[in-house]
Amino acid sequence: MATVSTYLNFTRNTEEAFNFYKSVFGGEFSGGISRFGDIPPSEDMPPLPEADKNLVMHVALPILGGHMLMGTDAPESMGFRVKPGNNVYVSLHPDTREETRRLFKALSDGGTVELELRDMFWGDYYGSCKDKYGIHWMFNCAEKSK
Repeated sequence: MATVSTYLNFTRNTEEAFNFYKSVFGGEFSGGISRFGDIPPSEDMPPLPEADKNLVMHVALPILGGHMLMGTDAPESMGFRVKPGNNVYVSLHPDTREETRRLFKALSDGGTVELELRDMFWGDYYGSCKDKYGIHWMFNCAEKSK
């Protein structure tokens, strides 16, 4: 079933922030905490500085009404520059690649593609964009390519 969640980008304090949110909302992190040091080596990516390996790559906390609050540290060593405006994304999780492509095309029209849709190492079809109104969107589709 398609879902929507909120994705928060932090500079280096995601774990601290999410432990705070956990104390407020209760519950447990869905799937634990993934670290940047867990990323498999790739020719596409420069080596990660030792100081960034323990940073949070992904964490998810169910909050109210089935809404998922997600977050990451956005290390500058990987080209990220967190600032007001790109620190919050609406994260869409469509059921199909076709719907993902349709939404991505529509929302990026007149805006800026940050990352073209592509298969990612965690298994999802992923991309991101900023729409013509400055709102940031992420797309994660778990449907496998055919």
